[in-house]
Amino acid sequence: MLNTLTIRFNNPISYREIPLFRGAIISAVGENCSELFHNHSAEGYNFRYPMIQYKRIQGKAAIVCVGQGTEEIGAFFSAGNFRLRIGDDREETFEVDAVLPRRTMVQVWDGEFRYYLRDWLPLNPDNHKRYQSADSIVERTQILEQVLIGNILSACKGLGITIEREIICRLISVDPPRKVYYKGQPMMSFSCEFKSNITLPDFIGLGKGASMGHGIVYRQKKKLDD
Repeated sequence: MLNTLTIRFNNPISYREIPLFRGAIISAVGENCSELFHNHSAEGYNFRYPMIQYKRIQGKAAIVCVGQGTEEIGAFFSAGNFRLRIGDDREETFEVDAVLPRRTMVQVWDGEFRYYLRDWLPLNPDNHKRYQSADSIVERTQILEQVLIGNILSACKGLGITIEREIICRLISVDPPRKVYYKGQPMMSFSCEFKSNITLPDFIGLGKGASMGHGIVYRQKKKLDD
């Protein structure tokens, strides 16, 4: 079973403010801040799956904690500092709207489950070339499905979850990609609907930028709509 904890605030936040919100949370925790809050250590950036993730859900700020992150987030509440500075633009008291604990059996089943995936960044330089040179929509869809399976396997590995059966992902619909900038680099962002035979918790991130609002997966579309 995988434990997740979603903390929703009443405070609106824009997409561009998600990294600033992350920085504000880290600053509020202070000296007791575990590297799970930022994935940096003395040796540099840690590329493991992020266990504390910063999101925008229904237009509001949110934190999604996964696995060990559900325990480490206690440092934020213990610090008791909910007065957050979001960049240089504003400072306000953040008000917790809901704290939602969940337990999910992440495993492969015989049936399929329908998911939505928002602001997903699937294409690294190599598969971006493959995607752009693909001759058909079918081939492009297959590339995205392969990347999605890889993202799910990577997340499971990072969370210590062993998958013993083949994961199947089938894209049902894909919105036209949008150009976004991630860490200063232009990338293609996709929002899509897919079916898979694995159970995944609501609101966890998949793929690049999972810690900062990209690749959010969820079962019911209304849960995330802005």
